[in-house]
Amino acid sequence: MTNSSPVQLVCPHCGVINRVPSNRLGDQPVCGKCREPLLTGKPINANDKNFQRFIENTGLPVVVDFWAPWCGPCQSFAPAFSQVAAEMATQVCFIKLDTQEHQQTAARYQIRSIPTLMLFYEGREITRLSGALPKNQFQQWLQQQLAGIRT
Repeated sequence: MTNSSPVQLVCPHCGVINRVPSNRLGDQPVCGKCREPLLTGKPINANDKNFQRFIENTGLPVVVDFWAPWCGPCQSFAPAFSQVAAEMATQVCFIKLDTQEHQQTAARYQIRSIPTLMLFYEGREITRLSGALPKNQFQQWLQQQLAGIRT
């Protein structure tokens, strides 16, 4: 990928697919349709209707936190996930999916325990990990996985 090759980003607000030069990701790009920020630095709350759109149409690696509101480890992991999302907003798309609310997607990906983290790239599942991690271990795991998919 060259410095200016475009990266596809799905708008977290309206769902429109945008193309942004990769060397402009740090310039707070906005959606061409709704003019809202494309990279908010916060996890995107996905649902059964828009989950596949993010997985299949985002040019960045996508890490998904499958969680549920009643899950203690999920609640304790949420701040770490959010912090890493803020720190790596231009490198990875961070998505949260409430498995209680969106059971269709959870079933499709055979989520058996929560939290489960899954990393996708170019629409394909790269890896998954069950269980909550401290922030530093989550960052380390994610960096190791990203190193494996970037050539």
